[in-house]
Amino acid sequence: MSSSLPIIDFTNFATASAAQRQAIGQEIGAAARQVGFFYLTGHAIDPALTEAAFAASAAFFALPPADKARIAIEKSACHRGWFHIGGEVLDAERQPQGDYKEGVKIGRDLGPEHPRVKANVPLHGPNQWPELAGWQATMQAYYDACEAVSRQLMQGFALSLGLEADYFAPHLSLPMATLGPLYYPPLSGADAGLSAGAHTDFGCLTLLAQRHIAGLEILNKQGVWQSIPVLDGALVVNIGDMLARWSNDLYASTQHRVINKSQEARYSLAFFFDPDPDADLSPLPGCLAPGSQANYPPATCLSHLLHKIEESFAYRQKRE
Repeated sequence: MSSSLPIIDFTNFATASAAQRQAIGQEIGAAARQVGFFYLTGHAIDPALTEAAFAASAAFFALPPADKARIAIEKSACHRGWFHIGGEVLDAERQPQGDYKEGVKIGRDLGPEHPRVKANVPLHGPNQWPELAGWQATMQAYYDACEAVSRQLMQGFALSLGLEADYFAPHLSLPMATLGPLYYPPLSGADAGLSAGAHTDFGCLTLLAQRHIAGLEILNKQGVWQSIPVLDGALVVNIGDMLARWSNDLYASTQHRVINKSQEARYSLAFFFDPDPDADLSPLPGCLAPGSQANYPPATCLSHLLHKIEESFAYRQKRE
């Protein structure tokens, strides 16, 4: 079954009037409650930069396995680099062999003298970059553009919850954001499994850029998997587990999966925007009725993220 998503026009959000920003916030809130996903247009990421990032992604995934393995994620102390097909297991119960995809984890590039690195804060440190001309500069520029959009979206989410636009700012001094170029080969035969198993995203919000090949499916409230078409130029935005926690499930972290039914390679660029490591994920003001219990036990951004990553990557389990 095919379905569209709510479309939210983000043009000029940063310079819009208070009333216009509030109206956009209400649209975001409605989509977050009802679907947990929406298309974002007018997001100001240069289409040429997006195309350059897709081209860089395809060039990397076309390398021989031995060249990609030079930046294998197992070599990183902070979960950065390339993972092979089956390296990520998003649905261990139904697909224990892992997802039929490859990916690269690109985080905030921090050197050895950064305070968080010196303090041995998990998931903080340097990226592993392939030796491809212009690759690092292109991906860094795309990372920065996605971070700028994500910060503005967090203002929209704050307004949608009846909070001040800058409510989340204290939790976003140096967010734990990750860019993940992904490659989904064509599924070959009935035994290939899913391109990405059914899951909810671990973090706060996700920005997804896609090319012409669809494959994303979401599980609607009726329990039906719905295919999400590619909307040219739009980002797909979805709520992750952290925002579900913060809103005490007022906002939906919706299950989704990927099935590349085409006979072509599918590429996507997923940007996972997560708050500072010590951000408290207890329910936000107005999201928990007086006398009620929170739906989740206490957690920080870092503790939640570490738990989810260690569930999904076997190399992390072996390391622990």
